[in-house]
Amino acid sequence: MKTPDSLDALMDALRCLPGVGPKSAQRMAYHLLQRDQTGARRLAQSLLRALDTVRHCQKCNTFSEVEVCDLCLSAKRDASLLCVVEMPADLVMMEQAHCFRGMYFVLMGRLSPLDGIGPKDVHLDRLIRRATDGVVQEVILATNYTTEGEATAHYIGELLQSRGIRVTRIARGLPVGGELEHVDSGTLAQAVYERRNVV
Repeated sequence: MKTPDSLDALMDALRCLPGVGPKSAQRMAYHLLQRDQTGARRLAQSLLRALDTVRHCQKCNTFSEVEVCDLCLSAKRDASLLCVVEMPADLVMMEQAHCFRGMYFVLMGRLSPLDGIGPKDVHLDRLIRRATDGVVQEVILATNYTTEGEATAHYIGELLQSRGIRVTRIARGLPVGGELEHVDSGTLAQAVYERRNVV
């Protein structure tokens, strides 16, 4: 029996999610259509609304519904400190740890030549403009301690140090191979407090 084209299209669309293969996509599609049509409509509407309204903050590059996000507009933040993270989830984790009161820049990824992700793909041109604006005194590299995160931190460190910017790296309070969004607040706070200069 042939599956309806619209159902095939739904299953194919669900496969764009990380970790969702053909069987998972099929289970999700059947569940949404058979057991939770209200949830399916809410999901579709929320996704369309997010696509129409969410953009990147002009200053920190995180997701926002306005041109400049509330965090970047806050007068309570220390604008001389700029923390570079890979993804918005990492920014959220830093904020939950209550260990940093400066500003952020979200790369929206990390350098990964094997995956074809280079400096332009992680907005390094915007980061350099932000870091050399005359206000930033220190850039804290809080990329993940993965191979790609380390390579990204090293690359950014060299770029910024050559422009006379002080660059530090969060300490290895995080496990090697760990990612910020999966670390407890105490470990993350310790890593920020014990950050070191990039050599």
